Amino acid sequence: MSKWLISAKRIIIENPVIVMMIGLCPALAVTNTVRSSLGIGIATSFVLILANTILSLTKKIMPDKIRIHISIIIIATVVTIVDYFMQAFYPDLRQTLGIFVPLIVVNCIILSRVEAFTIRNSVVDVVLDGLAAGIGFTLMLAVIGAIREILGHGTFLGNPIFGGDFKRFPITFMILPPGAFLAVGILMGLFNKYIKKPK
Repeated sequence: MSKWLISAKRIIIENPVIVMMIGLCPALAVTNTVRSSLGIGIATSFVLILANTILSLTKKIMPDKIRIHISIIIIATVVTIVDYFMQAFYPDLRQTLGIFVPLIVVNCIILSRVEAFTIRNSVVDVVLDGLAAGIGFTLMLAVIGAIREILGHGTFLGNPIFGGDFKRFPITFMILPPGAFLAVGILMGLFNKYIKKPK
């Protein structure tokens, strides 16, 4: 099986959010619109790919005793670059995402890939793995964000889709964190019923 096919399977079959249940903090906190979901998803994906590529390139000169420390410093540096970039070019989105941009440093998706994959594989494999994990994460956040925005605000990417009457009867529950739990639970149920292969 080709590396591309293996990586493509990771987008859904090993999806970080609905299969591995990691990276749930931003999935529950900042996915009340599609725009914020895409923002945190793309930022996390960029950090995942760039930081893990740097770690893969430097793993041979990295002492084992301080590997985790160096990994966190590299990840934190890349996150800081992303944070400054967002503050400079997308300040309103950065303000919406708030503390969750700096918290990318401790996102379980990134830290788990460092130990499980990056340290043990080639740079090409690491880039493909990071790309697949990032796409899967961003895609799932966007789906959660779409469900919550449509039901909670009656909009999609800020554009009304139900007309003016919906504003009187929105499902406000969906834009609150419990609404995110519900959306994630529904997606997990659908995955387990229609996609997950029986053992």
